[in-house]
Amino acid sequence: MVKKLSLLFAGVLIIVAVVGVATAIAADFGTAAQAKAMLEKAVVAVKADKAKALAMFAKGEGGFKDRDLYPFCGGPDGNFTAHPSLVGKSLKDLKDKAGKGLGAEMYKVAQAGKISEVGYMWPRPGSTDPVQKVSFVTKVGDQVCAVGYYK
Repeated sequence: MVKKLSLLFAGVLIIVAVVGVATAIAADFGTAAQAKAMLEKAVVAVKADKAKALAMFAKGEGGFKDRDLYPFCGGPDGNFTAHPSLVGKSLKDLKDKAGKGLGAEMYKVAQAGKISEVGYMWPRPGSTDPVQKVSFVTKVGDQVCAVGYYK
């Protein structure tokens, strides 16, 4: 009887450990709802003060960096105006790891007052293996802005 209880207890501990690890991993990444909420917050910031908002996005300030979530924007010339590391480089010409022109698609679907989705393959931070990522995209004035999350 004691042996059965010990085995049962050990099994419960293993399940708790696996669930804990899975929860911790999930907590390392933002959700679709969080990404969409951050984009909505970014739109408000750009409308209030575009230059200040773009600077905050690039630096991850003002709540605009949460785990793997951050807003990025491109200007009318197709270049990043806000991104942690790509400011000045072409967003419009950006392709995913499978060759899909995700930047061109973002510019194509971006509309003021509407949030669209663009799916593509991109590695998670710290990895080189591409996985499915989706960015919520909208247009704010002359900016195409987005926040992406990993599926």
